[in-house]
Amino acid sequence: MYNRIAHISLVVKDYDEAIHFYTNKLDFTLLENTKIDEFKRWVVIAPSGAKECSLLLAKAANEKQLASIGNQTGGRVGFFLFTDDFNRDYDKLVNRGVTFVRPPKKEPYGVVAVFKDLYGNLWDLLEPNEKNKGVIIQ
Repeated sequence: MYNRIAHISLVVKDYDEAIHFYTNKLDFTLLENTKIDEFKRWVVIAPSGAKECSLLLAKAANEKQLASIGNQTGGRVGFFLFTDDFNRDYDKLVNRGVTFVRPPKKEPYGVVAVFKDLYGNLWDLLEPNEKNKGVIIQ
């Protein structure tokens, strides 16, 4: 049997501004952008080369969803962007104006720094090491 997480939904204020941030600041690839109706689109993005999981950008449709934008995980880091070269990608993101809220730090599982996306969601930029129990970049 083979199961996997295919998409993780990320509530956004606007499809196009979110696409622009993720593709231009983080170098994600726009995998799909299909109009469903007058208000809803199926927008899927992923880091370049990602094979397992992608983000489904979901435009907030009501006040409750609008209130969750930027705080979908209650102020905790909710997204983890693995890299095979921390310094390269950290420098690139800093130069592109991405806001880091915690500086680079060596942890038992790798080198990590925390940044905010355009809405304030927290992300780890992480170069895992051999002790990382998650998915290791090979």
